[in-house]
Amino acid sequence: MIVGIGVDLVDIPRFERALERTPRLRQRLFAAAEQTLPLHSLAARFAAKEALIKALGGSDGVHWTDIEVTREASGRPLFSLSGTTAAVVTERGITAVHLSLSHDAGLATAYVVAEAAP
Repeated sequence: MIVGIGVDLVDIPRFERALERTPRLRQRLFAAAEQTLPLHSLAARFAAKEALIKALGGSDGVHWTDIEVTREASGRPLFSLSGTTAAVVTERGITAVHLSLSHDAGLATAYVVAEAAP
């Protein structure tokens, strides 16, 4: 049963300016393994984290660096959750989180669907 849906869109050049203005933003928003990725990948991951928060219904107990976007061998993106963020997902009865990412023409987008058992 779907319990939450989230979508987010990021303007990549604007996101780049934010990272340039605030160098510590990378460390605050991204897990260590994500911080060295190309700009378009960072923007898509930022969108994914925002979309996840929307699918969860809010950010209480959610920490940016507890949310890491990884990939299966096939290239399919997925969340690797840890810390209090993983606990929040479990407490809310969420059993699966689906993620889709895309970037093109200076924009990055993410779509998240959260499911729970009926």
